Formats: sequence, C-alpha cells, structure tokens
Amino acid sequence: MKSLFLTNEFPPYIYGGAGVHVEYLTRELAKLMEVEVRCFGDQEGEQSGIPVHGAGLDSSAWTSPANLKSVFGALQRNLDFNTRHIDAQVVHLHTWYAHFGGILAKLNYGIPMVLTVHSLEPLRPWKREQLGGGYDFTCWLEKTAIEMADAVIAVSEETKVDISRLFHVDPHKIHVIHNGIDPDEYHRIEAPDVLRKHGVNPDIPFILFVGRITRQKGIIHLVRAIEQMDLGFQIVLCAGAPDTPEILAEMEAAVAATQAKREGIVWIQSMLPVQEKIAMYSHASVFCCPSIYEPFGIINLEAMACETAVVASAVGGIKEVVVPEETGILVPLDQQTVSPFEAIDPARFAKDLAEGINRLMADPEKCRQMGLAGRKRAVERFSWTSIAERTKALYETLVK
Repeated sequence: MKSLFLTNEFPPYIYGGAGVHVEYLTRELAKLMEVEVRCFGDQEGEQSGIPVHGAGLDSSAWTSPANLKSVFGALQRNLDFNTRHIDAQVVHLHTWYAHFGGILAKLNYGIPMVLTVHSLEPLRPWKREQLGGGYDFTCWLEKTAIEMADAVIAVSEETKVDISRLFHVDPHKIHVIHNGIDPDEYHRIEAPDVLRKHGVNPDIPFILFVGRITRQKGIIHLVRAIEQMDLGFQIVLCAGAPDTPEILAEMEAAVAATQAKREGIVWIQSMLPVQEKIAMYSHASVFCCPSIYEPFGIINLEAMACETAVVASAVGGIKEVVVPEETGILVPLDQQTVSPFEAIDPARFAKDLAEGINRLMADPEKCRQMGLAGRKRAVERFSWTSIAERTKALYETLVK
C-alpha cells in the first residue's frame, strides 16, 4: 500500500505545526509502508527515503489582487499535483492549501481521501484580514473536502467536537489521532552560545514564546501582558512570519511600547532552526502559549519534551496536552461558539497570563518539577511511532 501526502509545507519550508506534523509523520510512516509527498516549493528528490516533488509557481503575469494570490496559487499547484500520475492507494491532505488536490485525486483517480484537520476556517475569522474574499472560498473548500472525505482525522477530542458541530460528517468517519513528538530530538540541552547569538542573557531567567505573528497565536495579548509581569526576568519572543503587514505593524508598535518601559525584552524576528529552537526551550524557565484557537498546540509538547514548564491558554487540544498544576498552568479564555477571537476580554486575558507567568517565575523549584513531569508525559503519551501505526491501520480499513 502507498500513501500520497499533499501539503503546503515540507522541509526545508516549515513555518507551522501542520508542517511539523507532516515532516515527522511521513518519516515514521515510511518505515511501515510506501509514502510519497507532493508539496509547495522547489523540492525534488528523496528526503529520508521518501520521494518528494515540489510544485513551483510563476505568478509574475497575474493581475489579481495580492491577497488572492495565495488562494489561486494553491489551486494551480493542486492541479500540478494531479497532472503528475498518481499510483497511490490513498491520498492524505493537510490544510486547506491541499484540499482541492485531494478532491481531484479522489474523483479522477478513484482513491480514498483522508484529511487531517489541523485547524478549521470558521474558527479563524481573522483570516479575512489576510485573504479578503478568498476567506469565503477557503471556508467553502474546507467544508466541501471534509464532507467528501472517506476519513477525517482530528488532532484532538475538542477538534472532533468542532468538526461534528460545524459540518455534516458521519461520526464514524471522524478519528482522533493526536500530534506527536520525537523525544530523541526534542530534549533538554545546554547551549548558552545560541542564546547569546540572539541577544539573550543566559545568566538571567526568561520566559519564551515561539510562533507565527498571527491572531490565532495570541502574541499581541502576551506582549500587552508584559507590563503586568514582575521584574527580574527576560521576555524572549521568537516570532516571525506575520500574516499581514497590518499585524506586523501592530506587533512592532506593541513591542516598542513595552521596550520603552522595561529592559530585557528580546524579539527574534524569524523562525529559528530546530536545534536553536530546542536550545531556547531548554534554557527557558517558562514557555508561554497564549493562543486563542489551537486544535492541538504542538509547540507546548516541544517545550514539555525539553523539560520546560508551560503557561498556556485553556483552549482546544492544549487542554489534552498540558496537565494543570502538573506540567503547567492553563489560563481560562472565554469563548463563543463560532468566534473565539471576538469573545476575548483582552485586559482580563493579559492579566491572567501575567499572573500565571509571575507565579511560576517566582518558584524555580515548581518550574523544575513541572518540566520533569512534562517530559515524562511527552515521552509516554505522544510518540510518532504509535501515531504512524494508527494512521496506517486507518488507511487499511479504507483500502479494504
């Protein structure tokens, strides 16, 4: 049996949790069966024994609005995915960028379609800032693909509930398979030179954020919480890949305002290589994940594997990863049924984030204990090996 993965992200072009998921799942799955990857980019050849074919894009002659180019570009690449002959027995989709390609493969090549839900468009209304009318199209495309899929994988129990609530899907077709972690790669290391390289003082404790500059990740709320944080520790923001120029400008203004009032705020405006990211996780006293929507939150698992305590918002799959008062602190976040972004009380959320961070930063021994418990939970509960085995077993039920 052979599985064809269709995805936007694949190494070396990884910027989000879905890309991390695809990278590690394909690597582990390839030990059990034949796997092929088709992705966005210039990749061509084999990676870890997996055939990888990137689809490029020439949009130089396009006259469509700039914010629609990512939508039309995705459709063009999805056509390219299918004009290359498909000999797989199952096609597996990741994010809306690949959904059209899966629909084409299912209908034209007659193979079952599996779709992993990493996030849901109706729960990300801020994407309209980025895509304009393209957001209406991505919502339609996602709905169409999910309801056509032969199997839908939810990365958390709460995501499964959201799928059932928002779409018409046979409950028997929805399967919960969590994201995972490679504990041999993600573990605590000593690398103070990496911190110095990025302007972080390794002799002063710090809290850490890692993620994209997007409404979903809640980075602006964390920056606004800084003024309520105790003195005596640094705040390190590894935050890049802004969704829009507007949110980047908002981030720049918020960081500048806090830096004018407090020392020790370091903003690293790029997505760090894996080993440098692991160094940051390892040296941080606390990792903060202020997401307002997070189907799973693989970054929390990465931090836990590096023995770092977590302060995170109590949303989505985060509640299935972080154990309150054992591996970290969960900060409540009021949510409405459809639009969590609009339901936030920004002042209260910032206050609660700061209180959680202050409590842990004042208790290094508690941080250490939570870090050890987090590592244990990551290793025991979230193995890519078991995730690959469950994924292959699901394929087999469809192919039979």
